Amino acid sequence: MHTLVVGWSSVLHGEATAGDVLAMDAVADALGAAGIPHDVAWSAVMCPPGGLRLDDADPRRYTDLVFVCGPATGRSIAELHERFAHCRRIAVGVSVLDPGDPVTAGFHRVIARDRPGAGAHRDLAARPVPQAVPVLGVYLTSGQQEYGARRRHETTRAGLEAWLGGLDAARLPLETRLDPRDWRLPATAAQVGSVIARLDAVVTMRMHGLVLALRAGVPVLAVDPVAGGGKVTAQARAWDWPAVVGPEELGAGRLEEQLHWCLSAEGRKAAQARSAKDPSGTEQLHDLVRELGGTPRPDPAGRLGAEASEGLLESAGTPAHQR
Repeated sequence: MHTLVVGWSSVLHGEATAGDVLAMDAVADALGAAGIPHDVAWSAVMCPPGGLRLDDADPRRYTDLVFVCGPATGRSIAELHERFAHCRRIAVGVSVLDPGDPVTAGFHRVIARDRPGAGAHRDLAARPVPQAVPVLGVYLTSGQQEYGARRRHETTRAGLEAWLGGLDAARLPLETRLDPRDWRLPATAAQVGSVIARLDAVVTMRMHGLVLALRAGVPVLAVDPVAGGGKVTAQARAWDWPAVVGPEELGAGRLEEQLHWCLSAEGRKAAQARSAKDPSGTEQLHDLVRELGGTPRPDPAGRLGAEASEGLLESAGTPAHQR
């Protein structure tokens, strides 16, 4: 007796979701705890190193096939019925849309999470996540044409994206650009700051990604896409922040080293120390006030009022996506 566990994360045209994978893990754990010999098969995209691809699974090796999660219908499942016709086929944790569907009826037993006219069971994916991973906010850019021949944005972004793709981390693509017309973008600076404050670290090619992270006490890996250093490097220097990588030294080893430091207790402590500094260029504001004939006053909050801040941004003359 040998069982093969499959799901939508196994079939060629299936769409893998976190729920599918967690449900398959739950089934595999239950079979293992019961001493039932089994394998778990994956699609080519989802197969982990050393794992079993469904295409490579020999049907003659198995007496039972268990299909986990999702709707118990569709061409992909019909193909499993054909390929594993000699096996006892069981569906578990699935949704039954039509009990008379030939694909659904093709299982010898259906242990449904929900079906018409019957109560529902909690989904198999509702189990503790095995291991928490760091949550990283990522700010990328391909603009900043003002740097001319010193731009290394395309190669820097490509290298950074390739490295990010191999990280075992929750990576959130973020934007500092504001647009109240698009729900996918933040509408206010407060919304940007609220997201950053909940991150474990930030990885950024953008200067304001660096500034806002340090202001919130969140460690940041700053990647400057300008040869010789541009405003990202300059701002890191102004904050005395060490985790900066230029395009000349971009490589997985260097990035990994800097991210490891950012996620360490030392990196978090360093970021929190930066957040206690005067958060804005107070000396610049004092110079501006004096230039306009006024007398600078201490700002205990370390920031401009909303009206003044918006006025400065509007008069800066630089498109938001380039700042």
